Amino acid sequence: MKSLILIFAMSIAAPNLMAQREGGPPPRNDKAPRQEGSQNETPTLTSEQKAKVMAILAQYKASALTAADARAIHEAFRDAGLRDGPALKQILEEAGFDLDKLRDLDPPPDKDTENGRASKDNKKETVHEKGKPADREQRKSGGTQKYCLEQAVSDHAQLHTIAFNGLAFITGDFGASTFIPPGKVCDFFGFQYMRDIDAAQKGHNPMFLNRVAGNVLRILNNEQRALLEKAARQEAGQLLTLAEKRLPLIKAFCRELNADVPSGSKGLNKEAVMRYVGDVFASDAELSYKRAQIFGQIASSFTPEQKKYLAQMHFGDFNSWPDVDMDKYKLPRGTEKLVNVAYMTYASEFFSWYAGSIEADTYFCPERHGTYFGGFYMKDMPAMGKRDYNISTSVTGDSGKMFLDTLNETQRGYVTGIIESQRKALLEIIVVRKNISCELRKFLKGEIPDKNKIIEMGRRYGELDGEMSWYYAIAFAKVKRTLTPEQNATLVKLRNLEGYQSAPYYIYSQAMKEKPALPDTDSFFFQPQNEKAQ
Repeated sequence: MKSLILIFAMSIAAPNLMAQREGGPPPRNDKAPRQEGSQNETPTLTSEQKAKVMAILAQYKASALTAADARAIHEAFRDAGLRDGPALKQILEEAGFDLDKLRDLDPPPDKDTENGRASKDNKKETVHEKGKPADREQRKSGGTQKYCLEQAVSDHAQLHTIAFNGLAFITGDFGASTFIPPGKVCDFFGFQYMRDIDAAQKGHNPMFLNRVAGNVLRILNNEQRALLEKAARQEAGQLLTLAEKRLPLIKAFCRELNADVPSGSKGLNKEAVMRYVGDVFASDAELSYKRAQIFGQIASSFTPEQKKYLAQMHFGDFNSWPDVDMDKYKLPRGTEKLVNVAYMTYASEFFSWYAGSIEADTYFCPERHGTYFGGFYMKDMPAMGKRDYNISTSVTGDSGKMFLDTLNETQRGYVTGIIESQRKALLEIIVVRKNISCELRKFLKGEIPDKNKIIEMGRRYGELDGEMSWYYAIAFAKVKRTLTPEQNATLVKLRNLEGYQSAPYYIYSQAMKEKPALPDTDSFFFQPQNEKAQ
């Protein structure tokens, strides 16, 4: 409880969180089995349950709470096994949620009033607000809508994603660890959410980005397309710098993995890692600000015809997007590759942001953090250069589980222990992402966000990502040092990339031919004269 209160109170991450969110406990269910003890006794919420509460409420704003929102919150709590009672009520009220308003909007089933009867009647309706997920019943009945922030921060999803990264890092090399899709930076524009919930299940096919970008470029006029091209050309260098900043950190992680630490050092210094990643994410946030500024400028210049065209393209439904000949809208032959990548990324993200929501912008997939260990290389490399290739959505979970199954109890404990160690940081990330997303969306309203505030929130985001990544690097190194030859052989087979050879390093997904010239990385490690236990 104290940890959650601390998160809400942090001035950097969420100075006005309580004014932005509200929610409430689920309706009472008299048919549910009672817990042992007195009728009013409710078990203390576990850390995982607290995380679920945070993830659920991150999708809603106090200033725009509707009856449909309240109903969805109640259903989400029930789905998560969260029962009404003092423990749940306390955590919500301390966070500033108006429980009475929530109950008024969606009264408990046993409240036999006119509003209560109306609420029960309205439960049959399916809610499809702009950028909102489909009704929860679709998830339960096996529909395509199965990804949400609650799932992303669950212990199950986090553990298998971390384990997948562990497998990639231990069996890979420096070059593979530098590979990262361009969409994993400056990712406050809802694109990841849109692809994860895609009704056609094309979200992880290369056709997905081309189709949505093609439609945006098709409907834009020459002046609007020129804005995207100008931004891509101006920011390509900054995107390059952002990718290059990752390299020394990854080198330091590889040194820890291979026990190549400075003489007399105890290993990676968590505070040094956090500071460094904070700087990287501050640059990420500044680029995100510039991107949102261009997007807002384009949106404000739309004609009624353009708005109508985009309105017919449904968020999260590839099948509703017309097939477009991308050759008509590509940049001239010979354009630098990173400029082309930026141009296409901006076009696709414009739509996901314009048609999306705060929920979509805040969302992240479990693999968004700790991106320094080669998981993207191991998963995405078979799809590289192929126009129509569906990357299996189960490969991360399946491979992560097999990795854990290969380890002995002690080794497995190094990895599973990360879940509790990172929990506080992961919860705060939800808050930080939402506040950055809310600030950036001011551009769509014709307002000017606070740039310095966004950059500082980005820096805090990086510190949190760095902290979690430090836990990963330390745990993976401990596992590697204790593997038997038989275990090593099994893990290489699980890598399932026979015949693939990584480049010396990558700038996003572009292979580079020569080894990078890197600064000394000793600064990431404890120095003998000032070692301090972490």
